[in-house]
Amino acid sequence: MSGVALALEVVVVFFLALFLLHRYGDFRKQQRMVLFATLLAWFLCFLIVFILPLDVSTTIYNQCKIDNQVHLVASNTFNLDNTSNTLVSPTQRVPKTCHKPWSYIPDGILPVFWRVVYWTSQFLTWLLIPFMQSYARSGGFSISGKIKTALIENAIYYGTYLLIFCSLLIYVAVSPQWHLSWYDLRTIGITAANTWGLFLLVLLLGYGLVEIPRSYWRASCHGQLLAKTYFKAAKLMTEKADAEENLEDVIEEVRTINETIKYNHPLRKCIDTILRKCPFEYQEKLGRNMDDYEDFDDKGNPYPSKKSLVKLHKRVIYAVQRHNRTQVQWQILLDEAFHLEDVAKNETSSTHQFIRSFPSAEPPGWNSKYLYTPTVEWYWECVFRRWCYRVLAVVLCVFSAAVVWSECTFFSTQPVLSLFAVFIQLAERDYNYVYIEMACFVTIFFLCYCVYSTVFRIRVFNYYYLAPHHQTDAYSLQFSGMLFCRLTPPLCLNFLGVIHMDSTISHQQRQQTAYTSIMGSMQVLSFIANGFYIYYPMLIVLLCIATYFSLGTRCLNLLGFQQFMGENDLTSDLVDEGRELICRERRKRQRTEDGESRRREWRERYSDQRERYRGRNKSAYSELKEADSSSTDSGKAQSRRDHSDNAELLQDVEPLDFNGDEPLETDNRRYAGGHYLSTSASRTRIFDDV
Repeated sequence: MSGVALALEVVVVFFLALFLLHRYGDFRKQQRMVLFATLLAWFLCFLIVFILPLDVSTTIYNQCKIDNQVHLVASNTFNLDNTSNTLVSPTQRVPKTCHKPWSYIPDGILPVFWRVVYWTSQFLTWLLIPFMQSYARSGGFSISGKIKTALIENAIYYGTYLLIFCSLLIYVAVSPQWHLSWYDLRTIGITAANTWGLFLLVLLLGYGLVEIPRSYWRASCHGQLLAKTYFKAAKLMTEKADAEENLEDVIEEVRTINETIKYNHPLRKCIDTILRKCPFEYQEKLGRNMDDYEDFDDKGNPYPSKKSLVKLHKRVIYAVQRHNRTQVQWQILLDEAFHLEDVAKNETSSTHQFIRSFPSAEPPGWNSKYLYTPTVEWYWECVFRRWCYRVLAVVLCVFSAAVVWSECTFFSTQPVLSLFAVFIQLAERDYNYVYIEMACFVTIFFLCYCVYSTVFRIRVFNYYYLAPHHQTDAYSLQFSGMLFCRLTPPLCLNFLGVIHMDSTISHQQRQQTAYTSIMGSMQVLSFIANGFYIYYPMLIVLLCIATYFSLGTRCLNLLGFQQFMGENDLTSDLVDEGRELICRERRKRQRTEDGESRRREWRERYSDQRERYRGRNKSAYSELKEADSSSTDSGKAQSRRDHSDNAELLQDVEPLDFNGDEPLETDNRRYAGGHYLSTSASRTRIFDDV
């Protein structure tokens, strides 16, 4: 089982990152390199979170073996000194049987694994992803043009870093008291990256520790949740209208340039590229300007430059993406608002059957037919859901309080005040590796959830915005991957310090984890290792207090950014406006549903009538066929009987002379069943002649 656990977690983490990328990105429209870079960044960050508990359990097992070896050496020394009348007693604890963990990873694998994961993620976050961000947002019409734009933007960005690094390097070289090797320089670089990540980590973690439990508690309050949905509807409608107006302005500019640049202009290919980025309905209106086949005149008309077309191309890409995102988000928000209104209506239902306003929106399946029936849905939506959310909010509050306490006391080793360190040490005494791994995974997963969910909720003026349902642009996807790569290593290092598995912070002589070994000795910069890493996380207390009293929300509201605040007049106005918008959309959808139901009833009625008409025609045709066949059979039988009677009568009659002067009588016959039959009058004349 040594390599199975590692391989299994690698596969699980890969599909988890792929699932999240599919939820937020668009595999069909976005560039393959952008998707690959984002997937690799998310995969490596999630991999650190999932593999670190295995590293902790393996380290505890190795520490057990080291303790046994030390105890054995100390016992032998005591025996030798005892024979020479010297009283020396071993100070080591009595060894226990070291049971190998089920997920034990052999020596030498994890250090190589961590080096590959860490340095690959650092390469992504500091070099490749910033370059891919500039490449994705570039409005160039060729690969070389986009690469050139990306290189220029990143040269300006990294020029400052390079200048600072060179200045520090020259200072270290000329200072006689500094004698740094390549190993020390690498450690300084890692420390600088982790310090920057820890600075941002505390800000995001302080917000998530309070906001996540509060969001689940508010989700249990149905009235407040519905009011917030109305508020979001009013804001989103404003953004949606602004996106449509912006798209119309950009399309109008594209139309003007499209009419100016003729078919044989050298920049016509650039215009065609811009037209392909426009929505399909606008492409049909714009078309290609092929009505004038005269050669262009450089002096006669003021043609735009290629640089201006590059800027226009960039604006078109952004405007189209924003327009599509707001359209999809509006439909999703409408469905959410309709569902919450349905829950409010069904709470007073005496039948305990959940009735939807628009049942055709979700087609019935086997799940809703056998498992999630209307009765089960009513009890879940109207009774159990709110209590489940409240219990979950209380549990998350307890976890948040434990994290805040441990972050403020993890530097204390005697006594041990960090709660997570106490739990791990209690499990270490019995070498309960399953409990150790589960405790480590739950703790680090909660920390990552608080940080990552804050990253997914951040929205910076539509410049960075992670939107689900495949509506996240390439820049936001890569920016999130860059943040994950910068936040995950310091988060995991902080977690190891909280559970007292980092000797640099806990000052304990014990076996280091393989993850800590790649960080080097932080004592190279003692003021950071003994100061910033220990005391800076205490600011989480202040950030949690500020988040609890919504100081950030209040400041944004004062600056003019509309935020949901229950006691604010502007919030009430936006809630009322959102309620009216939802009512209008409900009436519109209801008319659409009624029209669809009428068309469906007409089609069903028409199909029933056609089936009945087909049935009547089929029965009439079968009756006519039966009558035809019966008349045919009766006619054949009658002719056979008449022929036999005539034959019997004519046997006793003399032959007639047909050579007489009298003309032959006309043979009157009737048609029945497709055969001519002789009438009784003809038979009478024959008998008269006899």
